Amino acid sequence: MKQRCKWPGYDPVYVKYHDTEWGVPVHDDRTLFEFLVLEGAQAGLSWITILKKRDNFAKAFAGFNPEIIAEYNQNKIEELMQNKSIIRNRLKIKSVVRNARLFLDIQKEFTSFNDYIWMFTGGKPKKNAWRHEDEIPGATEESSDMSRNLKKRGFKFVGPTICYAFMQATGMVNDHIVDCFRYNEIYRPSHK
Repeated sequence: MKQRCKWPGYDPVYVKYHDTEWGVPVHDDRTLFEFLVLEGAQAGLSWITILKKRDNFAKAFAGFNPEIIAEYNQNKIEELMQNKSIIRNRLKIKSVVRNARLFLDIQKEFTSFNDYIWMFTGGKPKKNAWRHEDEIPGATEESSDMSRNLKKRGFKFVGPTICYAFMQATGMVNDHIVDCFRYNEIYRPSHK
């Protein structure tokens, strides 16, 4: 049996996410936006709740296409508030639309969101060496810097803890414990 981080437990959705996605460096703008949406939606909820609704979020939010979402109006927001398959929190839904517009602004300014967001780790993944999950911080200096910068640009639901979870999900940091089979499997020093 493979040794893995304890947090996925035995839930097949969690295990699959842990084994195939969590901590893998992401450089695709659409996927980065997806995680920005999902991490914001997760605020105050469990990550498994969001993972189980991920396909529903994709359908409700145009496959996480920021160009389409940026055009959502009040009628679309009201429609989403009636969608029982997603998290129906008005502030969170409005933040997705607002963040999509700001995401597009960053793409114009930096050529890609990828170029902007990865500057918070110097353009490469930070490989930690945690032996126990209770050592993993909820936020770091880098996630706090990211949060401050995003908030200054007008983003919502991007506190330091949300930003750190985003960094973990998108492989900006490798927070698999050292005994986990994914710890060395996903880390490549040559990643951009």
